Parts: sequence; C-alpha cells; structure tokens
Amino acid sequence: MADPNGHSWRDGMSSDNIKGLILALSSSIFIGSSFIVKKKGLKKAGASGVRAGFGGYSYLYEPLWWVGMITMVVGEIANFAAYAFAPAILVTPLGALSIIIRHDGDAALAHIILRERLHIFGILGCILCVVGSTTIVLHAPAEREIESVIEVWNLATEPAFLLYAALVITAVFILIFHYIPQYGQTHIMVYIGVCSLVGSLSVMSVKAIGIALKLTLSGMNQLIYPQTWAFTLIVIVCVLTQMNYLNMALDTFNTAVVSPIYYVMFTSLTILASVIMFKDWDRQNPTQIVTEMCGFVTILAGTFLLHKTKDLGDGSSLTPSMSLRLSKHADDDDLESEGIPLRRQESLRTP
Repeated sequence: MADPNGHSWRDGMSSDNIKGLILALSSSIFIGSSFIVKKKGLKKAGASGVRAGFGGYSYLYEPLWWVGMITMVVGEIANFAAYAFAPAILVTPLGALSIIIRHDGDAALAHIILRERLHIFGILGCILCVVGSTTIVLHAPAEREIESVIEVWNLATEPAFLLYAALVITAVFILIFHYIPQYGQTHIMVYIGVCSLVGSLSVMSVKAIGIALKLTLSGMNQLIYPQTWAFTLIVIVCVLTQMNYLNMALDTFNTAVVSPIYYVMFTSLTILASVIMFKDWDRQNPTQIVTEMCGFVTILAGTFLLHKTKDLGDGSSLTPSMSLRLSKHADDDDLESEGIPLRRQESLRTP
C-alpha cells in the first residue's frame, strides 16, 4: 500500500535500484568468495613452499590464488558500478553480506568449502545481516534522476555538503598531524577515523564517476567536462589515503577488532554524506527512514556478532587489552588464511 508522503516499497524499487541491488549483491558474492578461494590457494601453496605468514611468496605461483584475486577485482568493479545506479544508503550496507560468505570460522561458504565449523552464534549473525539488508532494500529511496555530471558537481558544491567536506578534511588533518604521532599505536579509532572520514568522500566521488560513465555509455559524453576529472582526482587521493591508513590499522591492531569498527564508521559516514549531498531522505517519509535505520542497526548487530563469534571460535582466553594487538610485522590476511593465531600473547605492543 502506498504511503501518502512517499512511495510503497514496490514504487521505490525502480529499475535503476534493481540494477544497483543486483550489482551490489554480485559484488558481495564475488568479494566474499574471493577470500575463500584465496585461502584455498594459500593453503595449497603453503603445503609445498614457504607459507605466506612466514614471508613466503609461493602463492604467486598458485593458479587458485590468482583466481581469488581476479574474483575480488570483478567484485570491486561490480561494487563501483552499483553506485552509478542506486543510492549509497542501499549499496554501502550490503557490504555486510560479503562477511557472511568470507567470515573464516562461521560463514556458510567457509563451512562448505573449507570444512570449518559453523557456530550457532555465527548462524544468528548471518541471519541478522540478511534480515537487516532485506529491510534496507525494501525501504531504500529511489535513485535521484541526474542528467549530467555537472548536476552532481552542483550538489557537491552546495553549502551543506561543502560544510561537511570542510569538517571532514579538517578532522582528517588534525588526526594525521596531531593524534596519529601520539596515539596511533595505542588508539584504534585514530587510524579508522581517518579511513572512514576520507572514505565517505571517496564514495561520493566514486558515485559521481559512475554516473558520468553511465551517461557516457548511454550517448551523453561526460568525459568532456572537467568536473568528471576533478571527481577522478578526488577518488585517487582519497583511495590512496584510505589504503595507507587502513593498512596501518591492520598492521597494528587485530583484524577482528578493526573490521567491525571500520564497517560501522565507514558505512555510517557514507550514509550521512549521501543524505547531505544527494538528499536521499528528502524523498522519503519518517517511517521509511526509521525502518532503514533499524535495518542498518540490525546489520551492525549481525556484523559484531560474527566477529565476536570468530574470537570465541579461536578459543582465546586473552584479556581484551591483550587480544587487541597484533605482531607488527604480521600480515593479517595471510595469518588468518593459514590458521595462525591473530594475537601475540607475550606483548601488548609490538598498524
């Protein structure tokens, strides 16, 4: 039944939203599966050479590992394309679905392919992620009709978003030049704060580029406008910054701690940026907005439960402060892939 102040969920699922949904789901499947395939490749390579966790590179000669890498690239391309068709409030939270697939100890595909046990709380976490994602999908706003990349630029240069961008940039510089030198090695929120703040700007620019490419492919060339290349430059700077400080966070702190906190902050700030820039909520009534937020909170609960269950599966009896740190020279992905404990028991300090 249609709402007097908005659309029914049937009206809201426009053709563009459906395309974005399919691409976002495909992205989650490809990215989540890539972790499993890479892990299989790492195990196979480690059986005949030096394991990646000990500095070996024998996995580079393992075809299965490359299949995983290619799968990940395909997933990232699908995720990029999804932003061209659907609002960020629909696409970004669906990233939690890849956790269901890739989560080492408790997800369905890992259980089937890698024969890893499926914890009851892991099942509950998966269900919460699916329920939350479904709630958001059914109540997501229709994508805003945009005819030119110049229109996106105009949205990005409105006072409200300029104020948000200025606050983000100011906060990032304060974190980088003041807090990271003093607290980077002891406070996880410093690195993740930089990644999440910059990430919210990068997603808005990625969406702008995606829209420009979609319009170009439909016959309206957007590559002739300098705004398209300005958004491209912003994406490059933001992504490089994100990668740098996310690597620092992963190199310093436990992945099981970094992942859920980063997901929460990045997704929350991205939704906020999208609401300010594209005015997603202007096309919705309060009931739809509250329902979306409930769906998002449900996903967050499922995400934290999945990562907490992973810790339970590790059988660690460490105190919270001891379980927070990683070996400084450890590669988290490879350590997890090879079943090496994620925590150093002999030191809190060694991202």
